[in-house]
Amino acid sequence: MILSFAIWIPIFFGLIILFYGSEKPSAGVRWLALVGSILGFIATLPLIVQFDIANPGMQFIEKISWIPRYDINYTLGVDGISVWFIVLTAFINVIVVIAGWEVIQTKVSQYFASFMILSGLMIGVFAALDAMLFYVFFEATLIPMYIIIGVWGGHNRIYAAFKFFLYTLLGSLLTLVALLYLYNVTNSFDILVWQNTRLDIIEQILLFFAFFMAFAVKVPMWPLHTWLPDVHVEAPTGGSVVLAAIMLKLGAYGFLRFSLPIAPDASQYLGPFVIFLSLVAVIYVGAVALVQRDMKKLVAYSSVAHMGFVTLGFFLFSPLGVEGGIVQMISHGLVAGAMFLVIGVLYDRMHTRQIADFGGVVHRMPKFAAFAILMAMANCGLPATSGFVGEFMVILAAVDYDFLIGALSATALILGAAYSLWMVKRVFFGVIHNQHVEELTDLNSREFFIMSVMTVLVLGMGIYPKPFTDIIHPAVINLLQHVAVSKL
Repeated sequence: MILSFAIWIPIFFGLIILFYGSEKPSAGVRWLALVGSILGFIATLPLIVQFDIANPGMQFIEKISWIPRYDINYTLGVDGISVWFIVLTAFINVIVVIAGWEVIQTKVSQYFASFMILSGLMIGVFAALDAMLFYVFFEATLIPMYIIIGVWGGHNRIYAAFKFFLYTLLGSLLTLVALLYLYNVTNSFDILVWQNTRLDIIEQILLFFAFFMAFAVKVPMWPLHTWLPDVHVEAPTGGSVVLAAIMLKLGAYGFLRFSLPIAPDASQYLGPFVIFLSLVAVIYVGAVALVQRDMKKLVAYSSVAHMGFVTLGFFLFSPLGVEGGIVQMISHGLVAGAMFLVIGVLYDRMHTRQIADFGGVVHRMPKFAAFAILMAMANCGLPATSGFVGEFMVILAAVDYDFLIGALSATALILGAAYSLWMVKRVFFGVIHNQHVEELTDLNSREFFIMSVMTVLVLGMGIYPKPFTDIIHPAVINLLQHVAVSKL
């Protein structure tokens, strides 16, 4: 029942908050959200403590008949690929609740309820082993995120919310067709049954592209990434944190759970195509980040570039590449989340995200500047930070696959350093030329706590990534062995 608790505790507290709270600020609502998020996080910890590293298969399996006539079941389970994302999702939910503690002053109960429900739904995506259950959770995540963007976003929030909803929903419709086709072939919605089903190459290619549309939009991969910068710019800080830290990972996770194991021959046949798109994201979108004037847009484009490393690693079909991609997903969840929190701190004080409006922040906010610069360094892959580990693993795998591809992927480290240092130099250093910067105050205790926790995790994972890779490795080997055996 561990997985069910992890899913339904935050949803339950979200519904309580929704019915209990009012639109006015309320300490009771905030404390309910904090308690619910902490309990949800605690519920995920046994997944790590009790996880059997030697077992590459599914663990903590729960199965309850849901719609027997169509063999649709409430089936949950995790392996080394998914378990860390469930813990990360619950953790980020705690951080988002604390980050919005004082900032949100309108429709407070609805705000916290949206994040609580969203957290449970995203955990459901990572835990679902029934395809229809997966699809329900996958699509349901759009609703609270749409509300978060549309209600608490910026001036163009309605445009951004519609763009987010339409892109992701339309991309998922083909996936629904693929799920129904696989059901007709197998008479089951069990994902593990599908992974052992023989399909010819034409079927696999069609299924691959059907899955690709939903997952590539969600990652997002170039050229389907255009919705992300607009959404990040308009979303509130909490929305940007959850979107970057978790929601982008749903698409990448879909490749590992559906595309590679269900259509292994098509995945290998179309691998060079995905590698090309990933390299474009790494290089071209990284260069686009260099010319951004809005801090949120810069980090949004950097997210597309970093997620390009993830898909690149997956389609190299080597243990080092796939594990590097997964490690990069976890690291990006921490680093990108922290970067948007950093931008949120500045926006709360000055109500602007334009880089030109800042300068000399370090003179008024030295503690904050230390955290922010560290996260910017992690964002560009500084060794001893989590941002380095996954990218380095993927680059090594890419060099082994093809030296030119490895060399091209390594340019991301140069571009990452360029746009990160460009932002740091103009925002934090130099002389103060803005009266609003002159009046800035350093971190309060709540903000200091959040930044300290994120720093410990980013440095801890960068210095000692072994606990992550030890759990991931057996499941990755199992996946690649499955992919290597042709189903033809």
